[in-house]
Amino acid sequence: MGQCDFPLPLLLPGVPSTLLDLLLECAGTRQLAIVGGAVRDLLLHRVHSDPWRGLPDVDLVVEADAGEAAALWLAQALERSGGSEVLACREHGAYGTVEITLQCASAEQGPPQTVLVDVATARRERYPQPAGKPQVEFAGLHDDLARRDFSINAMAVLLDQPPQLLDPHGGQADLALRQLRFLHAESVRDDPSRVLRAARYAARLGFVLAECSHAQLRGALAAWPWPWRPGDPPGQAPPGLGSRLRMELQLLLEHEPWPQALAALQQWGGLTLLDAGLQNDQHWLRRLRWGGRLGLPPLLVLLMGAHDPMALAQRLQIPQRQQRQLQAALLLRQRLADPQVTLGFTTPLAWTRWLEGLRISPEAVALALAASVAPRRPLLRWWLRWRHCRAVETAQQLMLQGVPPGPELGLRLRALREQRLLEERL
Repeated sequence: MGQCDFPLPLLLPGVPSTLLDLLLECAGTRQLAIVGGAVRDLLLHRVHSDPWRGLPDVDLVVEADAGEAAALWLAQALERSGGSEVLACREHGAYGTVEITLQCASAEQGPPQTVLVDVATARRERYPQPAGKPQVEFAGLHDDLARRDFSINAMAVLLDQPPQLLDPHGGQADLALRQLRFLHAESVRDDPSRVLRAARYAARLGFVLAECSHAQLRGALAAWPWPWRPGDPPGQAPPGLGSRLRMELQLLLEHEPWPQALAALQQWGGLTLLDAGLQNDQHWLRRLRWGGRLGLPPLLVLLMGAHDPMALAQRLQIPQRQQRQLQAALLLRQRLADPQVTLGFTTPLAWTRWLEGLRISPEAVALALAASVAPRRPLLRWWLRWRHCRAVETAQQLMLQGVPPGPELGLRLRALREQRLLEERL
């Protein structure tokens, strides 16, 4: 722990060395450091990149002078320097952070490289209420490291000569033990989404959750300090928590080895944070694999195993269009649970008339299929084949035969399509 010379050459894969020199020049007398995942992955000899866009990603912290938003100051200095082209710049004023997409010239005279640079003003955070929005104030680099999620993400490389490794929380020791340790005793209480992040890192890095952190998770779940719980109205959840949980779940399902991540979450009891039905769900692996074959959003497929999928979808603030698909799939499952509803459906035409009469989208039928709603065979055949059946003659051909445009044309086309469906096998 503490501060020492950085043990490796400071060469970030995919990041031109000229960029680090330029950043140091623009920072001037302000202390500038590479922090977080970039340091962790450099020590693990891994390539660090933004999970959403796949670009090389550099997380920086710059200390403020007299409470200024130093990150914005540094971004403006980069734009003025002319040493790189700023493609995009987005400021998050409440947290003193700036996201910059740069195009930098390579020192080897190769093609320009695009790099994502996240610059944060060093800050401290305090959570007045569990899972609420933190109160933020600008502070020093040590304060900034102390607000992070895991010890392995609470290291920094000071851009001095030579570079200095700052490790006040024992991140190197946890890297050697290949374990994830929450940074402080209130980590889960402050932000439950850190549990989902732990599962992402465990799956990606092959790490285990430290026993003290596992105990913290068990204790938090037993005490349940948050002002909401599954079953309460979704609007009672702390503002912003639903979107954080959704973002972590999407990253887990779309950009990580999700079978390992979900298995870890279930083993820890962490899925209880979302829904007791998901914690007890024994079919998520099969369901998600089916969802992948059918091209469905994996988060919707996962939610089909929840005790109350719609309440969870609302709490996670899933887009309205996806909520409608989920609701339609649940309606289909409810209808098919009554064997009297489809009694006598012995032909593809009967099934097609019924399904299309419900005005349920193909995506909703696919979602019901992924959730193993029975009977599967007619649903699958409708999704794969019957819904694509068309009349043997087009509207233009019928009009050339003298059928006038309007309701009669529509009836003829429908009759010809149904004739095609009568020829299909169940």
